[in-house]
Amino acid sequence: MSQAQTSLPHWIAVQRDTLLRQRGHAWLLNGPSGLGQYSLALELARAWLCERPTEQGACNQCGSCHAIGVRTHADLAVLMPETLMIELGWPLPQKAQEDIDDKKRKPSKEIRVDAMRDAVEFTQRTSAQGRGKVVLVYPAERMNAVTANTLLKSLEEPPGDIKFVLASEGAQSLLSTVRSRCMAHAMVWPKPQESLQWLTGQGVPALDAAILLRASGDRPQDVLSWLQQGHTAPQWRDLPKAMQRGDLKLLANWSPPQLLEGLQKLCHDVLAHKVGATPRFFDAAQLPSMTSPLRVLSQWAVSLASASRTAEHPFNPGLMHEALVSEAKMALNSRE
Repeated sequence: MSQAQTSLPHWIAVQRDTLLRQRGHAWLLNGPSGLGQYSLALELARAWLCERPTEQGACNQCGSCHAIGVRTHADLAVLMPETLMIELGWPLPQKAQEDIDDKKRKPSKEIRVDAMRDAVEFTQRTSAQGRGKVVLVYPAERMNAVTANTLLKSLEEPPGDIKFVLASEGAQSLLSTVRSRCMAHAMVWPKPQESLQWLTGQGVPALDAAILLRASGDRPQDVLSWLQQGHTAPQWRDLPKAMQRGDLKLLANWSPPQLLEGLQKLCHDVLAHKVGATPRFFDAAQLPSMTSPLRVLSQWAVSLASASRTAEHPFNPGLMHEALVSEAKMALNSRE
């Protein structure tokens, strides 16, 4: 059995098999991050283009499967933010790569309209291998209104044998006209034990997997992403008391969006614990002892929500990091 088959989570394989039995030309896979939208979308594309498909999807051995594995399939168009394409190993269009190499601009965090226009032109070409074509868009909510409208006509009147799979972590942000032209599929939440089993199978120690799975809100693929970015279970375990001390060093390798997410989860659990509810992301023993009034903690939650609007494009990441940690320290030590 190939590596692609052995590493595919069981809950993704079950959904793939279900979707492959459906007829249609456009699917929208939707759910919170970490449930495997991208993995499922790619599995569908592999199966649709496979030369020898099986009841379990792609054969993982033919030329088509190999071409997708090395990111060179002529009948697959992948639309992602350039930052994500680089991270996942998908080649950028030549002009975009040249502009980035020449430092004319930074890789885009949105799906560019130029890339969508290229994809629309791709849909109108003849299939190179005679098995149809596939357009994969992820995360679909990173299309702005102009980009989404460029896609819309192809979704309404697909030219020839082509399938679209849009994978989203925020489908509510998509244009209603885009959503209405796709068959919707809500991503399945795996059971915690199933997630733990899969994570340990990926080489994550069982204790770390349990800590980080709780931290992610039971989203197993988010756990792997965190680990690949250098985050650790001890960092998460120690985050509450480190923030009460104002310790910047513990999370020095976290970006502002990552730190903000962690602080919002900490604020949620501190508020829950304050009113007698069960914390969701941390063990109660990990939370700091404190006397902060509910009013101060609620104000902190509002401030974090406001900061989230600029977290992706901070004026100065270092200053934002310091400001967030300083605010957390004040909120967790307030005696007003």
